[in-house]
Amino acid sequence: MIVHPPLPLGYSQVPPGHLATMVTCLEMTLPPAIRPGAGLAPPWSLLALDRHDLDGYRELFRKVGTDWLWDSRLVMADETLAAILANPDVLSFALCHGTERLGMLELDFREAGQCELTYFGLAGAAIGQGLGRALMDEALAMAWARPISRFWVHTCSFDHPSAVGFYIRSGFRPYATMVELMTDPRLEGRLPPDAAPQIPLIKPPSP
Repeated sequence: MIVHPPLPLGYSQVPPGHLATMVTCLEMTLPPAIRPGAGLAPPWSLLALDRHDLDGYRELFRKVGTDWLWDSRLVMADETLAAILANPDVLSFALCHGTERLGMLELDFREAGQCELTYFGLAGAAIGQGLGRALMDEALAMAWARPISRFWVHTCSFDHPSAVGFYIRSGFRPYATMVELMTDPRLEGRLPPDAAPQIPLIKPPSP
């Protein structure tokens, strides 16, 4: 176990061109009770993503994650992403309304006895319709259909303000917090400058 030195009390300066976010880690060790009528209903459905279509995967990743500054899969090398998606223990889905893709769900079973809810989100047009709960019901059913003893997820303060409460209501329990320091993807061109306007874009001073 790696023990990191504690952060100093009070304020800490974030380097120019970087962002800091508070990460909350949550887990459940027993499957929750399934609600009657849980899950998606037509015209909504889950579509397994093509494991070989990296462009299609990243297009959906951008559509769902740009508002929350998701960029990890955008900067990942093609061969690394291809290896992840090709693994049969990684399940990636699009939430579809007919043929329109409006959400993303990814489950990672690569660690024995565990499942990580790697990505979970809705595009803006799908938020506020109760679809998050239905999509989570699908995720819970798929995760606990395998012989796992732990289902976990992490979210951060850049995500939707109700994310932590939503995960707790879904049966997850917070167990750790971390601070993540990252370069601002909008300054490096990975996301457009107007992405996530709720997170201030502070440009470093000119040399």
